[in-house]
Amino acid sequence: MAHHQTDHRAGDAAGERGAWAVFIAFLRLGLTSFGGPVAHLAYFREEFVTRRRWLSERSYADLVALCQFLPGPASSQVGMALGLSRAGYGGALAAWAGFTLPSALLLILFALGLAGYGDAMPAGVLHGLKVVAVAVVAQAVWGMARSLCPDAPRVSMMAGAACFVLWLPTAWAQVLAIVVAGLLGLALFKPHAEVGHEPLPIPLGARAGLAWLVLFVTLLLALPLLAAFFPDQAVARVDAFYRAGSLVFGGGHVVLPLLQAEVVPSGWVDNDAFLAGYGAAQAVPGPLFTFAAFLGAAMSDEPSGWLGGVIGLLAIFLPSFLLVAGALPFWERLRTSLRTQAALRGVNAAVVGLLLAALYQPVWNSAIRGPQDFGLALLALVALMFWKLPPWLVVLGSGVAGGLLAASG
Repeated sequence: MAHHQTDHRAGDAAGERGAWAVFIAFLRLGLTSFGGPVAHLAYFREEFVTRRRWLSERSYADLVALCQFLPGPASSQVGMALGLSRAGYGGALAAWAGFTLPSALLLILFALGLAGYGDAMPAGVLHGLKVVAVAVVAQAVWGMARSLCPDAPRVSMMAGAACFVLWLPTAWAQVLAIVVAGLLGLALFKPHAEVGHEPLPIPLGARAGLAWLVLFVTLLLALPLLAAFFPDQAVARVDAFYRAGSLVFGGGHVVLPLLQAEVVPSGWVDNDAFLAGYGAAQAVPGPLFTFAAFLGAAMSDEPSGWLGGVIGLLAIFLPSFLLVAGALPFWERLRTSLRTQAALRGVNAAVVGLLLAALYQPVWNSAIRGPQDFGLALLALVALMFWKLPPWLVVLGSGVAGGLLAASG
């Protein structure tokens, strides 16, 4: 098998193996990859399996399975793992930067524009961005529920998780819902063993993997203590964004309720700006996690602006790197564990429930004020799901429609 992979890579051009080549490849994707995590994974497959032949189809499928098993943004983590396999740690950083920076820069600029010229923007445009967030989250709930909640037990766990976090709307309640669902999955589900597979070509040893995992857990436990003992805004922000990036199962949209619970009740960002930024995040290419750059830049007190945006961006993505680098050496054993697969089925059902709760509060409650808003959200949903229009076009159209409705009203 190793001989096969060596031959497979030997056909690559030597110039494609450095971190700079990885950065250029991912920058092209970062500028053009609209459509969310599922679309990103399809773009990656086309680029790196079919066109560049960096790895085999089966190795890519295994990589996607690992990154969907880990908390964090699956498409960004697949990108980091591809960069890691290609050019070591520098390659992982290059892949992340190329894929992430275009949307992060655009969202920081949007936050600065909102702060400086928000009053100049017609009120209806901002409201239109909030309304389109309803359609985007509804589409995510529908798609995820169809694939992750195909039977009565998982639909019940989804509903239970949604009710629980609506009754107790805190970030820790969401974590508790995920943990309980994992335990229920362990008790209820009996997955079948899979056929053999191709090992992933990742140059990391178990000792390095363990060190990264220890650092991940240490930061997750230590940052809240640091924030409590040293009441500094920057430390509190790093803690909030790091925790959100550590606890998100199921892709970018699921970060919405976690971030909302961290930044809105604390008064760091008001709910209108939060939802406007979430709407704008649909209009840019690249990973949805760059929404953290918008939130960091839009903070009501320092650090905000460019520094706040960079803090938010680095803090929310750091867990993704630590988990990818930490889990890859152990993935061969983990992916064949039936107990892991059973727990994961429960976790995924709870994740859909968290997103369903977020669809109601804060997304629906603050965006849908009357029949016109409902009609616009419905139109946006149909445009996304059935007309298959690109998200950036639907977001743009909703902003324009919101402005026109406000002007005519």
